[in-house]
Amino acid sequence: MPALNTAPATGTLNPLDLIEQIAAGLDWNFDRCTDTELAAEAPGKWCTYGLFFSWSTELSAIHFTCAFDLKVSVPKRKSMYELIALANEHIWIGHFSLDQEDGILLFRHALLLRGIELNIDIFEDLIDIALTECERLYPAFQFFLWGGQNPAEAVKAAMLNCAGEA
Repeated sequence: MPALNTAPATGTLNPLDLIEQIAAGLDWNFDRCTDTELAAEAPGKWCTYGLFFSWSTELSAIHFTCAFDLKVSVPKRKSMYELIALANEHIWIGHFSLDQEDGILLFRHALLLRGIELNIDIFEDLIDIALTECERLYPAFQFFLWGGQNPAEAVKAAMLNCAGEA
């Protein structure tokens, strides 16, 4: 993602202001719910992802979730947890999880920002990494939910590196 503004932020800047700049610059739908929450929609290859950012001034941390357009039925959840564990072995930053209440698949990450000079690059990277991992592993979740593959087969199939385009 190209930087919109690489100047360091002041200590009083709300990090959500920078995330709002990114969403606006990419022409994404977004809503600044409160001073501490922002929701956005990010188009992807496989689906439109629901991004949610929550800022805690007490912790100096941003909590970030990226929701898939996939819902896991109760009977499939136990096996989905196995798939999530296998998928998490393939990523360095963040992790996949399953919302207990509604069965929505999520990518989650938190950033501690105390003492860090804020700039837009930090949040561009956060979003870029999340969307890249979601796009890369979306087929594994799809192979499991709709293709009838077991968790190990689904991850293995999604990790194939294909050359060229069909």
